[in-house]
Amino acid sequence: MNSHKVLVFTGAGVSAESGISTFRDSGGLWDNYPVELVASPSGWRNNPKLVLEFYNRRRANAAQAQPNPAHIAIAELEKKFDVTVVTQNVDDLHERAGSSRVLHLHGELSKARSCLDENLTYSIGNKPIQLGDKCELDSQLRPHIVWFGEIPFFLDEAKNAFKDAAYVLVVGTSLQVEPAASLVNSAPFKAKKIMVTLEIEHSPKGFELQRGKAGQLVPLICRQWLTRA
Repeated sequence: MNSHKVLVFTGAGVSAESGISTFRDSGGLWDNYPVELVASPSGWRNNPKLVLEFYNRRRANAAQAQPNPAHIAIAELEKKFDVTVVTQNVDDLHERAGSSRVLHLHGELSKARSCLDENLTYSIGNKPIQLGDKCELDSQLRPHIVWFGEIPFFLDEAKNAFKDAAYVLVVGTSLQVEPAASLVNSAPFKAKKIMVTLEIEHSPKGFELQRGKAGQLVPLICRQWLTRA
């Protein structure tokens, strides 16, 4: 455990306050589409045009969103701490707020990737992906998103970052999506651990639960940690 290291783990609740809709907000539907149609390998195989259109809309929506006070406060922790942000979110609001080390477990909307090689990725910003857009291997480009049934990225790096942190802040997640949710169990016993959420009544063992909006509570917590550093 390193006294200057902070691990921030974020979920959809943080982005929701910036106006980005979440899967759980709409009863298991995204834009009225069942998840298996737009966020699964089988959905991609069956109707790639629909999947591309869905993520093109999500990408455009994310591009219009702005970082909220929680994103900004997390970035400001870097004034005194070595901060790693591990996020389940696929938007770039942490980066736009100023966070310099962000591990996207579930991929990034602002990137496309090859269907043949998941390591072959392309930054596309807020541009749409169309059928016929191909990688250098002549394979159709797909969203750089981890769909249900696929393995998240950066799990080992994230677990190591948890293990080394003196401060752990978990924000805006219900901790219901595995294997990402189990990462919190890697936090050191002696670390200062806080969970900010509106979604659950009980925090993981060893975490202080603060129920409320991330945009209100996270800046207060970050200010306290910066003052005491």
